[in-house]
Amino acid sequence: MNIYFQGLTMGLAYVAPIGLQNLFVINTALTQKRRRAYLTALIVIFFDITLGLACFLGVGALMQALPWLQKVILAAGSLIVIWIGVGLLRSKASLEGGGRVDLPILKVITSACVVTWFNPQAIIDGTMMLGAFRASLPAGTDAFFIGGFASASILWFLGITTVISLFSARFNDQILNIINKVCGAVIIFYGLKLLWSFVGLMGWL
Repeated sequence: MNIYFQGLTMGLAYVAPIGLQNLFVINTALTQKRRRAYLTALIVIFFDITLGLACFLGVGALMQALPWLQKVILAAGSLIVIWIGVGLLRSKASLEGGGRVDLPILKVITSACVVTWFNPQAIIDGTMMLGAFRASLPAGTDAFFIGGFASASILWFLGITTVISLFSARFNDQILNIINKVCGAVIIFYGLKLLWSFVGLMGWL
């Protein structure tokens, strides 16, 4: 349960910061009927989870074949995680820039796919972060961690769609910035934890 909760909290901190996917979901919930908003959220969830699985399992297979890669990914991944967190603390989020949301459903699917799977930064960050966490997990706990990570995507996108649909008049840039600051702090904490795992793996304790 502890590993599942770790995956859940890390997943929430990773998925919640306001990027293009989040802006699209937010703007859809603000301007479209609730049924369409939930459908958009489910599409985004699908691509988020599949990308997470690809990053987690793909890097894990490489680490099993190349043991030295585990140390490299753990070291580099911890620093990248910390860097992501610091960037969120310094960022300024805005509801502007979410793009059109009155799109045909096929266009919504292809747009969500492109934003997720053809975004080099998302792939690099996801690979390093999830690869670093897999390197630090006890044997046999992978399913619990990725299950928590996947649950975070479901909870976040469905949750934010529900909240915004109900309280759209009160949702503003200030709330987005608070979300980013909280997530940045959580991500920095986990980055430091990964760095400590690397120190232990190297026998420097």
